[in-house]
Amino acid sequence: MKNPRPNRDTLRLHPRDDLLVALADLSAGTRIDDSGREFILLDAIPAKHKFSARALSRNTTVRLYNVVIGRAASDLAAGVQITPERIAPVKTDVPAPPSREQWIPPDYGPWRQASFAGYLRRDGRAATANIWLLIPLVFCENRNLEMMWQALTGELGYSASRPYRAVIRRLLDNREADPAVPETGQAPEPRLFPNIDGIKFLKHSGGCGGTPRDAVELCGLLAGYITHPNCAGATVLSLGCQHATIAALEREIERRCPGFNRPLFIYEQQKSVSERDMLAVALKQSLEGMRLADRSRRQPVPLQKLVLGVECGGSDGFSGISANPAMGAACDIVVAAGGSVILGEFPELSGMESEIVRRCVSDEAAGRFMKIMRDYNALARMLDTGFGQNPSPGNIGDGLFNIAVKSAGAARKGGTSPVVDVLDYPQWVQRPGLNLLNTPGHDVESTTALAGAGANVILFSTGLGTPTGNALVPVIKISSNSELCQRMPDIIDIDAGTVISGIETPESVGKRILDFTLEVASGLTTPRAVALGQDDFIPWKRSVSL
Repeated sequence: MKNPRPNRDTLRLHPRDDLLVALADLSAGTRIDDSGREFILLDAIPAKHKFSARALSRNTTVRLYNVVIGRAASDLAAGVQITPERIAPVKTDVPAPPSREQWIPPDYGPWRQASFAGYLRRDGRAATANIWLLIPLVFCENRNLEMMWQALTGELGYSASRPYRAVIRRLLDNREADPAVPETGQAPEPRLFPNIDGIKFLKHSGGCGGTPRDAVELCGLLAGYITHPNCAGATVLSLGCQHATIAALEREIERRCPGFNRPLFIYEQQKSVSERDMLAVALKQSLEGMRLADRSRRQPVPLQKLVLGVECGGSDGFSGISANPAMGAACDIVVAAGGSVILGEFPELSGMESEIVRRCVSDEAAGRFMKIMRDYNALARMLDTGFGQNPSPGNIGDGLFNIAVKSAGAARKGGTSPVVDVLDYPQWVQRPGLNLLNTPGHDVESTTALAGAGANVILFSTGLGTPTGNALVPVIKISSNSELCQRMPDIIDIDAGTVISGIETPESVGKRILDFTLEVASGLTTPRAVALGQDDFIPWKRSVSL
């Protein structure tokens, strides 16, 4: 179904829907014309929120996006605002479908010969950046690696801008400070290694003290970063006695990239003469590795080498109408051209199981998806929670009144193509097409996992505004509404609010997103999160996060 183009203050997403969406604040008493059928609003409806388009009897199923998102908790008249109290959850059985959905790919003619200037690795994968990583195998080594990071970034020309030092100077001098005024002074030193795009430090709190499973999965995640095409090389520090062992890390590296041959240096502090000696050797060898990594050069890479991760955070009532389907349109073009897409956030697929199962290319993939969903929700219930607790207060306050309506909009960011594989965390993409990756709904944990699974660019939609980024992979921010883009231009790259105003369709915004993505992948454009140095990295501990 083509996404409808709004031309009034209300929007019907599908002819079978029981709810309408307010595109602007509507007062009680407003007359609504729903395709020739008129009724009066009984409640004031804030923009982004939903209201009943017809009278609904108690226990009647309620549809939005042509998906069942709950049932009426009581008799509801036409024109009342839909709130969490007025919609009860509904359990949907997911039988095996008799036949798979047939996908009609979009016309990707303008991108048939598209390419980006990336770094080709020997395993055939392509990088969109060339980053040197400093990695602690356990949190005990955070301080040592931070010292290395500070020394290397300062001396090699990678120091981040510090605009607020000027503010502090003015305050200490009893002068009025303006935080918007950047620090002036000498231009930054040129980089010693111009073909290394950054030196990043993956600080974390894991590696020991948790469950053995957490340690094994951390090693898998770190191996995903080390073998990621965007990783030019890595320096790893281990204490020596932790659960996340060097041997486990090396096994995970070999699983992902047999014969891995990029520079990799691993040190164990408990086998070193002293901390000073270990760091001196680590700095020396890391510089030698960077000289090798600096020989890499960007070259034309076909679009099929692009691996898009898709994420949403700080979602609002417009996310599933504008930014998410626009990202999905870009993803469909990438898949049609032979590329890959990774869709995560399994709690935010709750309620969409039937649609996902129909899109799986095999019974095996469908069964794996349903097993992961059941196991994940069962674990959450053991902790006195569940998928239904996923929507945040900000989500609810902006019109996402339950997990089903949030999921219906969130799933759209992956596009409409068939699901070729279902991966459990921290597995990695091995098949072109749309891959599902089991991650939590938490923005940073999920984004961290997408990069570990092989995404070389991440598209991130937001309706409320979130500065999330990633240390290894460029993150592109897409706003669901124009007001956010105007209010927080320092974190937003693309405005999809033009869909809400009726200026564009999700398909046309999706094409803009893809063009911008290729510029970012080529190193020609720096997205906001990268410019801000938003290098978020939070490994997922399964038992504590939705």
